[in-house]
Amino acid sequence: MARSMTIDYGDDVLLALGLSAEEFREEAKLLIAVKLCELGRLSTGAAAELADLPKPLFLTKLADYGVDTFDPSAEELRRDLAGARRHL
Repeated sequence: MARSMTIDYGDDVLLALGLSAEEFREEAKLLIAVKLCELGRLSTGAAAELADLPKPLFLTKLADYGVDTFDPSAEELRRDLAGARRHL
């Protein structure tokens, strides 16, 4: 079930950003998705879906906003290190 939300803003916001209403809507959706992904609240796939972008394109957008897409847990790093040692 698709849901929507409304954000009230004035023309001054559009003028300050130099965007049309449609461009602002798309950028706002992207920024919400990027931030939720950065906070770990949404996976990259779910965030890409929220932004209405294909996942590979969304990943490039994350990089554009300085969000690191590679953030392994300590356990993942331990497993990788153990696997690398087995191959030495």
